[in-house]
Amino acid sequence: MADPVFLITGASSGIGAATARQAASAGYRLVLAARSADRLAALAGELGGPGRAIAVTCDVTDFAQQEAMVRDALDAFGAIDVAFANAGFGASRGFLNETPEHWREMVLTNVLGCAFTIRATIPALKESVGHLLLTSSVAGRRALQGSLYSATKHAVTAMAESARLELNDTGVRVTSIEPGMVDTPFFDNPVSNALEPDDIARAVLFAVQQPRHVDVNEILIRPVSQPT
Repeated sequence: MADPVFLITGASSGIGAATARQAASAGYRLVLAARSADRLAALAGELGGPGRAIAVTCDVTDFAQQEAMVRDALDAFGAIDVAFANAGFGASRGFLNETPEHWREMVLTNVLGCAFTIRATIPALKESVGHLLLTSSVAGRRALQGSLYSATKHAVTAMAESARLELNDTGVRVTSIEPGMVDTPFFDNPVSNALEPDDIARAVLFAVQQPRHVDVNEILIRPVSQPT
């Protein structure tokens, strides 16, 4: 049997890129999707090139681009075994901060983009009896003061459970990954004592490498120094 296929949105940096590297080391073929074509192409080349990793430029807020991403994956590798809806970004706390335009893009990316990835990949995941993962957050488990970002991640947490219920009789597994503070480009300034992207990537691989009858539905992972 060919090596399984792992699709990742938001793959050009941070958690997405770290997961891609660990998945490649574990023997997966990679479909790497993001808006940053140059960084994606470099990462795909690093991870083995066309036979092992392909780069697909994709704006997750555009469903037609997500459909094209899935077609490219199937054309290249014939299946999608794991789909990781990881694309997303944040905003400053405070309902008088950021611009309305920034809010719009964040809500569309974090919420609608995630829903579009679910919709686009479900047929292939049912065919492979695969695994769907979504990047939520600690902020998707508890409301943060003045945080519209937190509201978007509550939506992602709910989507993961909704998808699990819909897919329960198909064999497709569903996992919500809920990081605390991670030292990634998400933050304007480095975060001391934060998790590293590789820490989250290991959690992702832990979930997908469980025996077929085991469905790890949620992984909430914080730095030791993060109290809430």
